[in-house]
Amino acid sequence: MSTPVRAVDEQFRALPLAELADAALTAARAAGATHADLRVHRLVTQSIRLRDGRVESIGNATDLGFAVRVVVDGTWGFASHADLSPATAAEVARRAVTVATTLRALNRERVELADEPVYAGAAWVSPYEIDPFAIETPEKVALLQDYSRRLSDAAGVDHVTASVLQVKEQTFYADTAGSSITQQRVRLHPELEAITVDPAAGVFETMRTLAAPAGRGWEYVTGADGVWDWHGELARIPEWLAEKVSAPSVDPGAFDLVIDPTNLWLTIHESIGHATEYDRAIGYESAYAGTSFATPDQLGALRYGTPVMHVTGDRTQEHGLASVGYDDEGVAGQRWDLIRDGTLVGYQLDRVFAPRLGLDRSNGCSYADSPHHVPIQRMANVSLQPDPERDTTTAELISRVDNGIYVVGDKSWSIDMQRYNFQFTGQRFYRIRDGRLDGQLRDVAYQATTTDFWGAMEAVGGPSTWVLGGAFNCGKAQPGQVAAVSHGCPSVLVRGVTILNTRAEAGQ
Repeated sequence: MSTPVRAVDEQFRALPLAELADAALTAARAAGATHADLRVHRLVTQSIRLRDGRVESIGNATDLGFAVRVVVDGTWGFASHADLSPATAAEVARRAVTVATTLRALNRERVELADEPVYAGAAWVSPYEIDPFAIETPEKVALLQDYSRRLSDAAGVDHVTASVLQVKEQTFYADTAGSSITQQRVRLHPELEAITVDPAAGVFETMRTLAAPAGRGWEYVTGADGVWDWHGELARIPEWLAEKVSAPSVDPGAFDLVIDPTNLWLTIHESIGHATEYDRAIGYESAYAGTSFATPDQLGALRYGTPVMHVTGDRTQEHGLASVGYDDEGVAGQRWDLIRDGTLVGYQLDRVFAPRLGLDRSNGCSYADSPHHVPIQRMANVSLQPDPERDTTTAELISRVDNGIYVVGDKSWSIDMQRYNFQFTGQRFYRIRDGRLDGQLRDVAYQATTTDFWGAMEAVGGPSTWVLGGAFNCGKAQPGQVAAVSHGCPSVLVRGVTILNTRAEAGQ
């Protein structure tokens, strides 16, 4: 299926974008700003949720407005509004200048922005086949009901939930340097979960689909693009759930792990993605989910993992949730190394933090989740690269393990404020004996420190094992903002990892 060439929706392009930019930027200059940018932001969302085949909720929302940022005497100012008129834009720009002037006395670090080429009249649209907002809601509900029936008709399944979250995000950016950029990206997350209940014991167990949220269109949910085998997975979920219910509880100890990409992406997100955000590394984000052990004084020296570890930051990954043509500071999307040969070599940056690290250019990690929020440094698609020389399969990695566990799917997680001590569970765990899978296990969690875990990674799978995972709900900042981000990775083999029994740890 070929991806059609798309343009930004006429409904967004018909807004007075150029008029707003001219009014805001002219007023900001006249009021004394040395830099100013305008961002018009439209966010359209729809969420559909079913329980046992019946609609539980349908939510539709549109957030539309604009924001003006200015730099006055080395100090940021910001203001926003929902009224898209040139007169309001000019007033908002003057208000942003007033904010900067007022805050100047409190500013201890002068704002210096890294240079970026000018992109006049640029446009970018994410790749997708079918706009989910072009599909009628009853048709979407009918598909989720059909998928739900496939699970609920199976023996042992007591309840089924089904949901799909869809987002269309459109932005227009313009600044006093001369850039003017229009963008549109679509993303969605379909999910189904089967639940079995034991009323006598008062316990339940779940098993859900593992299709990751993605920068794709409705074709992803129907399976028309061939990316995810919905029919095959839905047919097997009851079987996996039944096996999980009757599986033995794990005996804690040290095990070799083969970790599937459907689980590993979350470990990457927490222990690498957040740890290599430069604002965390220098203490800017300490009030929300902590800082980072990977501080700038260790750049080029910190042994993050073994030499097979190559991690990139990427704002250009096809279908990535954090992929853009340009970020919210007008910086073109890029790909760069964060960890190379197991050593920390880079960070995620915006135009303010790049000069502080001694770099001439930002790598494009600025984003705001609303027209009324300030753009901050946000996570790129952070991905572990596969073996570039050999297409090692997951089965081959498993064959190298005498006594271990194969981990599939994400579930709960916990990590400390420094992104260093962590614990992760999963959807399914299989015992590995003498290089072969030997049935499921229950109550498994793996625990390590970041450098011990990645320092025990013996091998990475090849390109055929590489999968793009991710999440819609990465939280950061105060007031809180939410961003969607993807993480690609292959299957990996990690030696000697501590395994806990979660039931025993909970005192049960």
